[in-house]
Amino acid sequence: MPLFERVAVLSDIHGVLPALEAVLAEPEVAAADRIVLTGDITAGPQPAEVLALLRAQGQRVLWVSGNADRELVEYRRGERSQIPDPIAPYAAAQLTEADVEFLATLPATRTLAVRGLGEVLFCHATPRDDEEVVLVDSRPARWAEVLGGVPDTVRTIVCGHTHMPYVRLAHGRLVVNPGSVGMPYGRPGAHWCLLGPGTDLRVTPYDIPAAVERLAAECDWPGIAEWADYYLNARATDTEALETFGVRDGRAGS
Repeated sequence: MPLFERVAVLSDIHGVLPALEAVLAEPEVAAADRIVLTGDITAGPQPAEVLALLRAQGQRVLWVSGNADRELVEYRRGERSQIPDPIAPYAAAQLTEADVEFLATLPATRTLAVRGLGEVLFCHATPRDDEEVVLVDSRPARWAEVLGGVPDTVRTIVCGHTHMPYVRLAHGRLVVNPGSVGMPYGRPGAHWCLLGPGTDLRVTPYDIPAAVERLAAECDWPGIAEWADYYLNARATDTEALETFGVRDGRAGS
C-alpha cells in the first residue's frame, strides 16, 4: 500500500459548484497527493457540473459513494419512486446516463496509508452503512457497535454524512468528520480536512451572496433561491442538527 504525505478530504459537496471551486482553489488542496471524496457528491443544484469538475482532476481524486449518490442512481434506474430530499429528483434528472453509470461504480469504502496516521479508512456515514448516524457525542457503546467490523490495522476512520466537522477518539481509534463542502450546519463556508501527518479541519470562506445568486441564475429547480440561502448560509445551527440527528444514533433507546 503506497504511503501518501498529504490527503485532502472533501465530503457532502451536494452539487454546490461555487463551494467546490473555492476548495479546489486552496493551495494545499491543489498540492495534496490525493483528494478523497467521502460521498454525497451530486445531490444538489449543479450535480453534472460538480461531477465534471471533479472528474477533470483525474487520478488524484478517489471516490466513495454516499447514500444520496446511491439514491440518485436507484431513482434513475427505477428502483425507487421517490427520494426524501426534495431537490434530489431534480438532481437525478440532470445526470447523463454515463454519469449514473459512473456513480453506480463507486465503492462504499476506501483504505489509504497516510503518513502519521497509518491505515485510514474512508466511508460516508459509517464503515458498515451509508446512512446510519454517529456524532461527536455518540456513546462509547454506539462507537463499539459501528466500528466492530473494522480491521485492527485501521487506526483512523474518516466519515461524513452529518455535515458537522469534528475529531474524536473512539475506542483508541481516531474518528474524523471533515464537515460539508456544500451544505454546512452550524457555520458558513466550505468545510474540508487535510490529513498527514495529523488531522487539520479547514473551512474555506467564499462569496456566499454571489454564490446564492449564481445558483438561482444557473439552476432552474423552483425552490433554488430559498434552498441556496438556507444551506449556503448554514441557517441550521449545530445545536439543531445534533438534536435532530441524535435520535438516530440509538441514544433514544438507551
